[in-house]
Amino acid sequence: MSDPPVSFLSVLRHQSIRYGLVVIALLIPALLALDRQTPPVLDRARQTSALVLDGQNRILRSFTTAQGTWRLPTQPDGVDPLYLRMLLAYEDRRFPSHPGVDPLAVVRATGQWLTHGRIVSGASTLTMQTARLLEPHPRTLTGKFGEMLRALQLEWRYGKEEILSFYLTLAPYGGNLEGVRAAALAWFGKEPVRLTAAEAALLVALPQSPSRWRPDRFPDRARAARDKVLQRMEQVGVLTRQQMEEARQEPLPSRRRSLPFIAPHLAGRLLSAQPDTMLHRTFIDRGLQQNLETLARQQQSALEPYRSMAVLVVANRDRRVLAYVGASDFFDARRAGQVDMIRAIRSPGSTLKPLIYGFGFDDLLIHPETLIDDAPTRFGGYSPGNFHHTYAGQLTVREALQQSLNIPAVAVLEQVGPARVAARLREVGLPLYWNAAHPQPGLPLVLGGVGMSLEELVTLYVGLANGGEIAPLRFGPADPDEPGRAVLTGAACWYLADILRSAPPPQNVLTPNSLAWPRAIAYKTGTSYGFRDAWALGFDPDYTVGVWVGRPDGSPSPGYYGRNTAAPLLFRIFDLLPAPATPPTAPPAGVWQVSRDQLPERLRYFHTHPALDITGAPPLSITFPMTGSMVELPSQNGGLAELPLTAKGGVKPLRWLVNGRPLAGSSWRRDAFWSPDGEGLARITVLDQSGQSASAEVWIGRSQ
Repeated sequence: MSDPPVSFLSVLRHQSIRYGLVVIALLIPALLALDRQTPPVLDRARQTSALVLDGQNRILRSFTTAQGTWRLPTQPDGVDPLYLRMLLAYEDRRFPSHPGVDPLAVVRATGQWLTHGRIVSGASTLTMQTARLLEPHPRTLTGKFGEMLRALQLEWRYGKEEILSFYLTLAPYGGNLEGVRAAALAWFGKEPVRLTAAEAALLVALPQSPSRWRPDRFPDRARAARDKVLQRMEQVGVLTRQQMEEARQEPLPSRRRSLPFIAPHLAGRLLSAQPDTMLHRTFIDRGLQQNLETLARQQQSALEPYRSMAVLVVANRDRRVLAYVGASDFFDARRAGQVDMIRAIRSPGSTLKPLIYGFGFDDLLIHPETLIDDAPTRFGGYSPGNFHHTYAGQLTVREALQQSLNIPAVAVLEQVGPARVAARLREVGLPLYWNAAHPQPGLPLVLGGVGMSLEELVTLYVGLANGGEIAPLRFGPADPDEPGRAVLTGAACWYLADILRSAPPPQNVLTPNSLAWPRAIAYKTGTSYGFRDAWALGFDPDYTVGVWVGRPDGSPSPGYYGRNTAAPLLFRIFDLLPAPATPPTAPPAGVWQVSRDQLPERLRYFHTHPALDITGAPPLSITFPMTGSMVELPSQNGGLAELPLTAKGGVKPLRWLVNGRPLAGSSWRRDAFWSPDGEGLARITVLDQSGQSASAEVWIGRSQ
């Protein structure tokens, strides 16, 4: 049987398929090459507002783009699902399935145009609208065709989620607002993650005519546009009839709100340090920050017009900055509100006195129960006086520090050595700033004769709260949790905390509620020369707070000093903090909780100059290792080999301490052995039977 004849149409059909496949095969490489040569321009989507976030990823402050627009990056998961359903139902129902261009919409729009002789409805998909937002162009037929090609290209290159994020970031909402996130913050004062049906409908409608439908300028037009969206949503089943009617009763926003403006000084600082970074995360507790900013604005009413204040709050354990108030009012020009006083270099007044006494404790020059004289004294050519121009006579070191007396502090510093204090602070990252006329460390250091910032002082006091370990403050997760470097021993810091906790609070903070106040704050105030700066710094086991009050221009303000100005604010700030969760630390090794009568003879009374050896024995000194030296030790049993310690002079037996911790037993020899537990700076002290002491600071390293 012969084969049936092949029809002409069948041959033509097969040939058409064959040629079509050939054309497609040739066209695909051409299209791919064209795609590589002319990729979509995503500059507008990437040039978003820089954001500074709090510890819970909420906006503290945003910055406009170079074009002056608020363009906040937005992802679909950051928007209320109801808004997304309404957007797709109103603008592009087949968005999940079409390739960028909706053929059915194109056919419908073309038919309506041919029937009515005018455009009745558009055929733009969300992808096509996104293409136009990415690359704005005139709305012409040529432009529409190019829009379609770009839409196909976007769908080829990116997923639906990414394309939707472009739209959510770039959609216009009137004025300089772009994107649904900026719009929700400006019109409703909240993030778009939770929206009412009425709010979602307004955000769906506004991009169609953002200038003509602004609710603050054209409320009737805005309401009509919103209600049209709501009615459509009821028709397509996104909303019930009742939900639609309830939404129509909701009032429109009557004004445009400002975007979040919290912790402006910190935000500006972070952006200045990394201007190309668009997202800056911090540890700021937004609620605490806002409360402190409000408190600062309230407090400034009690100050003269040109005075300001700054506050810094830090969590001790990991040095996270929880609040950063650089001025009492950012927008108050009289108070130089835009100047960040947390970083300004000022005289610290008496706030360094605890550090000086801490050195004295570590050097075994003094003990909290040591008696010391407060009387007019000349230290070479330097004759300091007390703040109130009175003198207390003989009292304990504890009392001298609590009363912030100047003469005892200078006397201790004279023996500790100002140059040594300055060098040690510099080693741990806290350099002191000197007056050009007096560039060398001197005794005025302890009374504020240097320059430091509030940030540096808070860093120091956090170190005191952490047992003497100093490390940089951490503003956000990007800041490493660095190991601390010891400036004092744990024993010295325990003495200081015990003394400063016992200092009476300012009288003007005593209220019926505070009489049973559960929090014990170790705090110190300070006042710089000429009443230019008032300070209060304090800590409990969990938090450290620093407060500065003064004039940013450095002018004096008589009558304002640390105790009556900064200290009350310090206590009010601690009232806003959670109750301490960490109990006070137990006394570490090296702490002597004894009465004065139980102290060695040399520690019972502090002599302005080193006391003569009452036993007639030669002065006690350490002969090895020498202070300031570096000792390299070989590895041994997973650690380091023993380091021999030798001394001369003094009255045996000798007692050795390393970093404030005593070595086991007393020695009737003048040598001992210490096994370091690791590399780093070590302070070695030897104490004899008569109370004489000698110390050496050495760096322990591992030999290669």
